[in-house]
Amino acid sequence: MGFEISIRNITPDTAVVTMIGPLTLGTNLKIADAQIQEAIRGGATRLVLDMSGVPYMDSAGLGALVMTHGLAKAQGGVVRLAGASERVATLLTMTSMNTLMAMDADVAASLAALG
Repeated sequence: MGFEISIRNITPDTAVVTMIGPLTLGTNLKIADAQIQEAIRGGATRLVLDMSGVPYMDSAGLGALVMTHGLAKAQGGVVRLAGASERVATLLTMTSMNTLMAMDADVAASLAALG
């Protein structure tokens, strides 16, 4: 299964990052990470990561989320996770990632929480 990423700017500092496919170690994860870093450097420091299309993730995927959180926070921003499947949400909770980044039911809820 491949991996796709798209980034949609909502405002100059807010973007929705939609990911489809497994968030696992490999070239696709590196490309996704580079695109997210570029968006943050471009001023999108309030990120909603749409996880609804991510069926599973490994430790590399978790690492990418931690890095994204750190980069956004260093710029005064925030990252929210939206629509995680039960499998991904369980992993995020087991690894305490839900204490770093809020988890919302869907993108609309995340955007509403950002205000």
